Order: sequence, then C-alpha cells, then structure tokens
Amino acid sequence: MVARVVVLAGPSGSGKSRLAEKSGLPVLRLDDFYKDGDDPTLPCIDLAGGSPIVDWDAPESWLAVDAVAAIASLCENGQADVPGYDIARSARTEHHALRLDGAHFFIAEGIFAQEIVAECRARGLLADAICVTQRPVVTFWRRLTRDLREHRKPPPVLVRRGLHLMLQQRAVVAHAVALGCRVASPEQAERAIRTVTTG
Repeated sequence: MVARVVVLAGPSGSGKSRLAEKSGLPVLRLDDFYKDGDDPTLPCIDLAGGSPIVDWDAPESWLAVDAVAAIASLCENGQADVPGYDIARSARTEHHALRLDGAHFFIAEGIFAQEIVAECRARGLLADAICVTQRPVVTFWRRLTRDLREHRKPPPVLVRRGLHLMLQQRAVVAHAVALGCRVASPEQAERAIRTVTTG
C-alpha cells in the first residue's frame, strides 16, 4: 500500500471540490464515474413543475464499482486510469492517467462518496471519511450559481432540482453519517484533512 484515501462526501454545492483543491493533495473526482445519459439503467424522478427527469442524485446513476477500483489502484500502485465526465453532455468524454507522484494521501470527493466508505474501510484503503455540510439555503445558492455558470443543465431543471435537494439535505447528511462519515463544516474539514495527512 503506497497511499490511503480521504473520502469527502456531502450535498452538491457544499464545498467539497473547493476544499479538495485547496488541500494541495491529488484529487479523484468521483462525479466522473456517472453513467452515460443513454444508459437504460438510469433512475428517473418526478419533480413539481415538469415531466420526469433523470435522477442524477440517486446512487443508481453512478458506477460505484469503477470508483472503488480506481481508489484501490491509486492506493496500491500510485496511479489509475480515470474517466473525465461532461455533466452538460451527460457523457464520459475522455480517459486519463491520475498519478499520485509520491503522495501518501489523496482525496476522493463526490456526492456519492459515502456509498463507498464501508468498502474502502474494509479493504484498508481509508484514512478518513468526512461529510462536508453548510446551511441548506447556502448550499442551494452555491449549487445553483455554479450550475448556471457551468451550463450543467437547462435553468428550469436546475431550479427544480435545487429546491428538491434543499429539502432533502438533512436526510442526505444523515445518510452519510449512517454509512460511516463524520460531519464537518468546510473549515472543520480542512483542519481534519491537515491533521490526518500530516500526523
């Protein structure tokens, strides 16, 4: 084993990506393991104000086995072949090599990160598992402005999805805790990562 992983879970818009980049550690973007938009196994959801849409916030829209395989390869070999995913196009658009370059820790962050905590812990890959969270209204606004800026989906879909996620945020955090994460604000999580990776 050459490295271990710090898993960052949390609601979409809670600040996981920014925190991961700020850490200075190599980062595995777990959201790049989404299924392609034409995958017949994608789940759908009915939201108020429109027709059913793909439920991109359901774990069934994501390839957990592939994500764990990449984490294991990074921990055991220091490198992994990983996809690049275009959310606006709902498709994998590339593959590239992610290398740790001697780092003994790396971060795996994404909205489904909690789903793989138990497997990573059982395989001895886990250094820590943190669920990053902020007040629901703050998370809603950060998520909406980011998604609009990046043109991730049509604006009406983003608003409907954002309101739905705001109402679900406490349940999302509780689910992450049940799966082995500890809750922290972005500031607390930053300190925890520094302690784990330098201790």
